[in-house]
Amino acid sequence: VQLQASGGGLVQAGGSLRLSCAASGGTFGNYAMGWFRQAPGKEREFVSAISRSGGSTDYVDSVKGRFTISRADAKSTAYLQMNSLKPEDTAVYYCAAAFMLDNRGTTIKPNEYLYWGRGTLVTVSS
Repeated sequence: VQLQASGGGLVQAGGSLRLSCAASGGTFGNYAMGWFRQAPGKEREFVSAISRSGGSTDYVDSVKGRFTISRADAKSTAYLQMNSLKPEDTAVYYCAAAFMLDNRGTTIKPNEYLYWGRGTLVTVSS
């Protein structure tokens, strides 16, 4: 499975961006999808995940109420809608796919994700 993240850019604080993660080369519906981010000088951080069914989602506390993860299996694409962006959201954002037998399962653990896309840079100016 190949993943391609896009949609990053420069935005002012309070603005919005929508990241997309397009998958190819596999059966998209077999995978829970996740978003991680890594800010300069910091470790990679879990941001959000969505189950195969789309019915279960998970978020890191710092983005709850501002970010929304979704998926469109017909397009083999996952999304991360980011609203009310803050300078501390500045990071390279990565999407990843985790093979899941349970279609309601999600995971926040990076080592449970099999495939990773190249990151897309999000910069939030104050």
